[in-house]
Amino acid sequence: VQLQASGGGLVQAGGSLRLSCAASGRTFSMGWFRQAPEKEREFVAATESNGTPYYSDSVKGRFTISRDNAKDTVHLQMNSLKPEDTAMYYCAAGTCVSLKPRDYESWGQGTLVTVSS
Repeated sequence: VQLQASGGGLVQAGGSLRLSCAASGRTFSMGWFRQAPEKEREFVAATESNGTPYYSDSVKGRFTISRDNAKDTVHLQMNSLKPEDTAMYYCAAGTCVSLKPRDYESWGQGTLVTVSS
């Protein structure tokens, strides 16, 4: 499965962005990870095919993941953004929901989110 991510950009703290990821085929789990400079890739959010969401504690209450199975697309609505949310965001797809990057088989190219203070 190929993934195409979009929607990153520059926003001020407190602002919002919406990321999208389109898959070339059906997947069970789709999610988002992020990686800041000199840091490891970390889990952000994921969803199963039935739409059940999972969030990291750092984004819970601010980010919302949603899925459109008819279009094999997942979205990440990011509100109340903070400078520490600045990172390259990657969408991922796999056969299970996991907090570990190694458990996902397919990855998008990444989209940069920059939050200014």
